[in-house]
Amino acid sequence: MSLNDLSLEELWELFPISLVEPNYKYVLYYEEEEKCLKKILPEATINHIGSTALKINTKPIVDILVEHPDLLYAKKKLLENGYLLMNCTSDKISFNKGYLETGYAEKVYHIHIRMIGDHPEIIFKNYLLQHPNYMLEYEKLKKILIKKYPKNRDLYTEGKTNFVNNILRLAKGEIF
Repeated sequence: MSLNDLSLEELWELFPISLVEPNYKYVLYYEEEEKCLKKILPEATINHIGSTALKINTKPIVDILVEHPDLLYAKKKLLENGYLLMNCTSDKISFNKGYLETGYAEKVYHIHIRMIGDHPEIIFKNYLLQHPNYMLEYEKLKKILIKKYPKNRDLYTEGKTNFVNNILRLAKGEIF
């Protein structure tokens, strides 16, 4: 059976959310995948985002933001190179790598494709790196949410929305 044949609930069962201790290996995984992505999309700007870019407990998934001037071209190239399409809208495309029919591979990635621009994921990460107290608050929130929603990625993500939006407002206040 293919992962594409599974319902969302079956996927959440196979790929539950878990948090692991901070680990330098995620930076190495990012650098390794960045090289792969640069070969596929040499004109892209690539950034390590998400909690693996921070020194906090994290899902064992490396999030990567790929900024590209042509989303459809980027989508085509990643599909040709074995990335699995998760979601596609007119302005955002998400892929994964490392999801197997038996569960997670050792190295797991979420690849977020966006047009070139000023993206909140980078602003959020940079603000937390500059403000460790907020980074620790974010980590505490993630621990609470994972206990509530270990098999529901949508509710887990939704639970972080207010915190993320507040940080973005703070960051924009400091920038301007």
